[in-house]
Amino acid sequence: MPRHQLTTSQKTANTIQSIDRAINVLECFTSGRHELGVTEISKLLELHKSTVHGILTTLEYRRYLEQNPETGKYKLGLKLFELGNLVQDGMDLKVVAGPFLQRLVEEHGETVHLVIMDQGEAVYIDKRDSHQSMRMVSQVGKRLPCHCTGVGKTLLAFLPEEQLEAVIREKGLARFTGNTITEPAALKEHLREVRQRGYAIDDQEITEGLTCVAAPIRNHTGNVVAAMSVAGPSIRMGREKIGGIIISVTKAAEELSEKLGYVK
Repeated sequence: MPRHQLTTSQKTANTIQSIDRAINVLECFTSGRHELGVTEISKLLELHKSTVHGILTTLEYRRYLEQNPETGKYKLGLKLFELGNLVQDGMDLKVVAGPFLQRLVEEHGETVHLVIMDQGEAVYIDKRDSHQSMRMVSQVGKRLPCHCTGVGKTLLAFLPEEQLEAVIREKGLARFTGNTITEPAALKEHLREVRQRGYAIDDQEITEGLTCVAAPIRNHTGNVVAAMSVAGPSIRMGREKIGGIIISVTKAAEELSEKLGYVK
């Protein structure tokens, strides 16, 4: 079932069922399901085939979907790509952050990320790979849990207490490795330390063999709106290198924050 499909109790009087169903159809497509047929979507959404067919035909007509003439199955259309580019064009943060991200890549030879929080999850909006990057779970546009990533913990650390509680309650603290923090009290104490020192370290907490250093980015109001990080194989991330990354990533985050209008 798509992540945003509403239950009966969640729907409000203002929900338009046809639009809600069309969005659910679009959300059936994932990185593992590039093409889907009427029957597959009908089963996923528990809708009658005739209803699904009508939605697919409309979305195809408006270029949100394309039909493969050989298989009869559908895939996401170029209209979504066009709209996605409009969203990206409006993300001033990504544009302003670009030079700082590239500087970190060139300085340390490791992968650099720019991340925001949305609905309690870390959303990767930019990623710069080095020539010696390792394979990571992070991808531009991908969502990952906050409690086990350096950028995510950085964003959690500066949330108001009630918002932090809500994220922990709604998202949980799933274990990914032996180093993942899975107890709320332990996480809160860890986040207190992150706030005090001004950076977070992911010590193989989401992926074994991966270490990450992240720092907060503030806007003109002083609120933390994003985080940037340098990540690489733990075998290359010795104490001396991590020390250097801490200095440069916090410096880059502070300079970027100033560009966004933040004044200490």
